[in-house]
Amino acid sequence: MNKKKSAWDKVPKAVWLLLSLGVAIALWLFAAYRWPIVFASPKKVLDAFISKGIDSPILWEHIWGSLSRVLSGFGIAFVLAIPTAFLMAWYEPFCRIVEPWIQFVRNIPPLAYVFLITAALGVGNIGKVTVIVIASFLVQVVTVYQGVKGVDATLIKAARVLGAGNRDIFFKIIIPASTPYILVAARLGLSTSLTTLMASEIVGGDRGLGMMIQKASGYYQMDVVLLGIIILGIIGISFEKIVKFLERRFTGWQETVQ
Repeated sequence: MNKKKSAWDKVPKAVWLLLSLGVAIALWLFAAYRWPIVFASPKKVLDAFISKGIDSPILWEHIWGSLSRVLSGFGIAFVLAIPTAFLMAWYEPFCRIVEPWIQFVRNIPPLAYVFLITAALGVGNIGKVTVIVIASFLVQVVTVYQGVKGVDATLIKAARVLGAGNRDIFFKIIIPASTPYILVAARLGLSTSLTTLMASEIVGGDRGLGMMIQKASGYYQMDVVLLGIIILGIIGISFEKIVKFLERRFTGWQETVQ
């Protein structure tokens, strides 16, 4: 039965988006007026963007430095998480050995071990990407594992009755049924990678939005700090939209719980 649309549902999404943006800008202007030392005005942030992003390429270098680390760390974690999750779901001895490690490390904030990894691997890209890989891997492997374990056992039993082997069950039942969870894991992994980026970049380096924000805060350049925060938010929303598009594209035939 279709639910009757309320009057609010008839308002176009673009209108809601503009209203939301207007409220956000109004709150921003109020905060800039009330706490001018902490919150730079929109004009000052725009001037910072022009100074660092148009008059100089430094902003784009920071963005590329952070993006390359996030995408590299997420990509490596994704490639490692998928087979690990399937092995955990299919082979109980492997799961009993590996799952306690994953659950233990997953509950440790990345900031707690970022200094240990930095001491071992240095302040270069390898150490930063490693921190992102660990955090993103843990989130993704747990999500995919739960998806594989949640596959309807009736489907597997029916396939075996019809003569399907393990290979057919894996590729024709397990993987399609787990695809929504894999995409959810990708969404969570990207979000975690972006969050962990800040922890990995505050320990040192010459490029990256985290470094830009940290250095700017040291000189109390709050316009640059807010600019970096806004750019991180835009990147995060862009990742979210891309993964949601892929979810609609590849799992439109299934009901997924968002």
